[in-house]
Amino acid sequence: MGQYRNKQDTNSKSSSITEEMLKSQSAGRNMLNKVPVIITIYFWIIKIMATTVGETAADFLNDKFNLGLTITTLIMGALLLITLAFQFKATKYVPSLYWLTVVLISVVGTLGSDNLVDNLGVPLVTTTIIFSIAVLISFAFWYASEKTLSIHSIHSTKREVFYWVAILFTFALGTAAGDLIAEGLNIGYLNSAIMFAVLIGLVVIAYYRFKMNAVLAFWIAYVLTRPFGASLGDYLSQSHHAGGLGLGTMGTSLIFLITILGLVIYLTKTKIDNPVQTEG
Repeated sequence: MGQYRNKQDTNSKSSSITEEMLKSQSAGRNMLNKVPVIITIYFWIIKIMATTVGETAADFLNDKFNLGLTITTLIMGALLLITLAFQFKATKYVPSLYWLTVVLISVVGTLGSDNLVDNLGVPLVTTTIIFSIAVLISFAFWYASEKTLSIHSIHSTKREVFYWVAILFTFALGTAAGDLIAEGLNIGYLNSAIMFAVLIGLVVIAYYRFKMNAVLAFWIAYVLTRPFGASLGDYLSQSHHAGGLGLGTMGTSLIFLITILGLVIYLTKTKIDNPVQTEG
């Protein structure tokens, strides 16, 4: 009986140690998850506004300062790399750093698409196809390596690299597709924004009503919000003659950047998109 009790005590201790190790590993992973854990309405509002800023800010820097696409791309690319270095160095989700990275990657993605079209003369149809393939390839490599495309488990450097590469290509794809629909097919900025808004609405219905796969729904919506934001940004910033409201690229960028800043401050204080860190 004594030996049996000793074995029970040993097994109980081993079980407790194992549980503690698992809890510790889980806590470590949560701390390293450097993207929003819970996707709230604020996530989508900021994301759409970031895409709009990406469109208008790229146009503003290129046109108003007469830097040209190449120099503007190099400057914004350098800023993105510096910001990414801080993002990778961080040990937890920091809203201000994360969304600054998203805004900059939106600008660089827009400039990448514009360079192909304006500097190299690549047709919008071709750039849309190129970036569609790039998005699919990035997802294929990500899934082959990690067996998941979920944004809720970005707890390693490798996964974070896959995450940001995929996001860069989705922004570039959204820019190319948005320009193709609005300008290439002459549908117009407002009509394009309405069309993409309807498509996003269909994804929402498919997710909530027909139980569409959450990861698939997220990434489809993520891609679609880019051309929606781009079309919206163009509609607000372009002149009345061009079919817009004439707010200008600077005015539109400032309005959206101030809104983004306010929402990021709110998320930083409430931590509603990463409640795990609230407990830590």
